[in-house]
Order: sequence, then structure tokens, then C-alpha cells
Amino acid sequence: MGGESDALSREEAASLLAWWLDAGVDTGIAEEPRNWLASPAKPEARAAASSLTVAPAETPASLDAFHSWLREASDLPLFRAGAARALPHGPAEAEIMLVTGLPDREDAADGRPIGGEAWTLTTRMLAAIQVQPDQAYVASLTCFPAAGTRLGSDDAQRCAEQMKRHIGLVAPKRLLLLGDVPARALLGQTLAAARGKVHRIDGVPTVVTFHPRHLMQRPGDKALAWRDLLLLMSESVS
Repeated sequence: MGGESDALSREEAASLLAWWLDAGVDTGIAEEPRNWLASPAKPEARAAASSLTVAPAETPASLDAFHSWLREASDLPLFRAGAARALPHGPAEAEIMLVTGLPDREDAADGRPIGGEAWTLTTRMLAAIQVQPDQAYVASLTCFPAAGTRLGSDDAQRCAEQMKRHIGLVAPKRLLLLGDVPARALLGQTLAAARGKVHRIDGVPTVVTFHPRHLMQRPGDKALAWRDLLLLMSESVS
């Protein structure tokens, strides 16, 4: 990730510094340099691996085909004819795959799982652990906004099966679940219960933290989110 193209602009550096300060990071230089994408010693915090039912065999077998299916299919959870779709973006085998729950209308209007100011904050969070936005893969459990903040049990099961297939096609190095909805759907735990542990979904190290929109409303929780990011990046990957 070296080279002149990776240099931060003045505005980007100021934005990153603001995130660190909000998160309570008050040491700019440590005694030893740290490469967040290296594979250091494994942390003590552990959780049981998650085993999910694989999506039906008729779902697409390649990531490109899966993207086309999400753009065009009418049998997706919460589908509404003519509704805007929040579609995933990012590279296969990403350094980090971010999984959100239900996109809101601003996200869908942007055509992304995380849109607007929440995406700006997300890029700051990624920069703080030395991950460029184009190194992260971002997806939501469903492409469509929901009327409420929770999924019904049937929709939650369908979304979990679909995301299980999605994760397998992306094959990320690490997973970061953003918010209570993906924690419940993919791990069967609330956000509060799932935080502070390294889970594994099909062998992929997985950590749960707050959705960026929650952090915008409650900036005091950025310090907790920072701990979650450090926990995720401290986990060895194969």
C-alpha cells in the first residue's frame, strides 16, 4: 500500500486524526512500528465458530453472477418492485468484508450498503487500521430498506443463507459485522453479547461492532469501536 498514490491529502489526514481523537487514541507514535495487515499473535478472546445453512444450490456460482442476480432478481428478501437497491461493492479476497443489516433510504438512494455521511465515517475507520476503501468489500443482508429496524424470522433466515453464500464467493481475510441485525442473523447473538470476541464464520475471523450511523449519533462509543477494530486486526489470517 505504499507509493505516492497512497499519500493522504491534508483533508484526509485531518479527517483521520479526528476519528482517532474521538476514539480516544492519544498516542501518535508507538515504540515499535505496527503493520495492521500482518499476522501477529492470536488474541485470547474467542468465540465458537458459526455454522450457517448454505444458500440454495440455484444461487449463482461466481461473484460476478451473484452481483448480477442481486441487481435483477425479484425473489430477494424485502423486494419491492421499482425500489432502489443498495448493492455490494469491493474486491474479491478483500482485506476486510463489512456486513451491515438493513440499508436505510439514504443508502439505497446512493446505491450502496453504507451511504452518505456514514460512508465518510466508515472510510475514516478503515484508514485508522491502514485499509483503503477500495481494499474493503461492503455488503448488506438485504438490498432493500425495511419499514422497521428488525427482520422477521423468515426474512432473517433467508438473508443469513444468502449472506453465507456471498461471504464464500468474496472469500475475505476478515469479517466486520456492523450492528445488531447482522450479529443476530449470522451469529445468533445480540450486538452486546457478540462484541469483544473473535468469532469465525466458515473459518473467517469475525468481529462485531457498531454501525457507523450509531457512532454518528453516539460519538462516545467510538472508543469501543476502536477496540473492536484492534481486536479484528490482531487476529491471524491464513
